Amino acid sequence: MGISALTPPPPSEDAHETLLEFSDNRLLIDLCGEFDRNLAQIEHQLDVHILRRGNLLAIVGDAAARDQAAMVLHQLYERLEAGREVDAGDVDGAIRLGDAGEVGAKRSGEQLEMFQGGRIEIHTRKKLIEPRTEAQKAYVAALFAHEMAFGIGPAGTGKTYLAVAVAVNMFINGQVDRIILSRPAVEAGERLGFLPGDMKEKVDPYMQPLYDALNDFLPGKQLAKLMEEKKIEIAPLAFMRGRTLSNAFVVLDEAQNATTMQMKMFLTRLGEGSRMVITGDRSQVDLPRGVASGLADAEGLLKGIDDIAFTYFTSKDVVRHHLVAKIIEAYDAADGTA
Repeated sequence: MGISALTPPPPSEDAHETLLEFSDNRLLIDLCGEFDRNLAQIEHQLDVHILRRGNLLAIVGDAAARDQAAMVLHQLYERLEAGREVDAGDVDGAIRLGDAGEVGAKRSGEQLEMFQGGRIEIHTRKKLIEPRTEAQKAYVAALFAHEMAFGIGPAGTGKTYLAVAVAVNMFINGQVDRIILSRPAVEAGERLGFLPGDMKEKVDPYMQPLYDALNDFLPGKQLAKLMEEKKIEIAPLAFMRGRTLSNAFVVLDEAQNATTMQMKMFLTRLGEGSRMVITGDRSQVDLPRGVASGLADAEGLLKGIDDIAFTYFTSKDVVRHHLVAKIIEAYDAADGTA
């Protein structure tokens, strides 16, 4: 149908109202969402009021907010015209990203796309992933452009999730031969004692977030087969010693809980044709008192190396429940780090 389906807004007698006209009522229904929940989300996040009048949407509010809401609605309508769905995450992403970014078109194989507006898509076997914030977009670009990249910031900002998505992307596109995901097996402020079972059963609880991410991107049977064939490995950081990881996409999650010696050991595993991503949150160190975090040490030592990318996230990049960002900000304020 094309972008022309969105016609310029007719003149409004009310200086505080912007009108948008949509030619396809079926797409307009999808744009509004069930019980107008997409409109309600835009209203809440941008502090505007949106009224539906037939095939028109009237946006009421101050000028800047109206312009942003109109831009978001245009972007989401174009998404629907392209045959794609719109959910709450897509609405949130359109609001956060706005119209930032230059127009461009790049591809890394056939799985990564950058299209008009500088927006990025990561294709996996089960779902398509799009960064929702500028920091997430810069992070994903760094993962594709650099052999080693760090993602540092609070919980809920997508550091690990996006890294695993890119890992799956590169694997199914043939750019790496295997995926290796690792975490330090450090208890989060608790003493769990001796866990029953074999080694896998003992360490799996620590690795569950990595399994969760993989299950989002790969069908269950395929994931099980790839893990059985050791094409995908999930292992504690201590198991990395002595290995050279070639032609692999390697992710170290919760890196703030690696010691300085563990971090050096891990970083020096990088082999030919591999990518390495290190993610962590400096505010959630679970190491014993007096033990230095390897993440902070590596950040200080490696920041001047051009071929290593560092991306930093803040509470504004949190894409979980909106209260998570407020909780993080409250704790940061109490610690004097805000």
